[in-house]
Amino acid sequence: MTNQSRTVYVGLTNNIQRRVRKDGLIEGFSNRYNIDTLVYVESFGDVSSAIAREKQLKRWRREKKLRLIAQENSDWRDLSDGW
Repeated sequence: MTNQSRTVYVGLTNNIQRRVRKDGLIEGFSNRYNIDTLVYVESFGDVSSAIAREKQLKRWRREKKLRLIAQENSDWRDLSDGW
């Protein structure tokens, strides 16, 4: 997820629609930095694989994360539009 300044947030959830709610009710990093745009998503069949991938992405440098997003969503459109 990201914001207008393209601050990148990597996180894990079991309910993507609830996670990207845009009503400001969820406290923490995403609320504090107005992280409100879903620009990249991966799905996993089991939680251990998802956690391993999240840890991997969090270790990446910002530039590598930006390239991954641009590769899959070059115009950085909000993938949650219309939910």
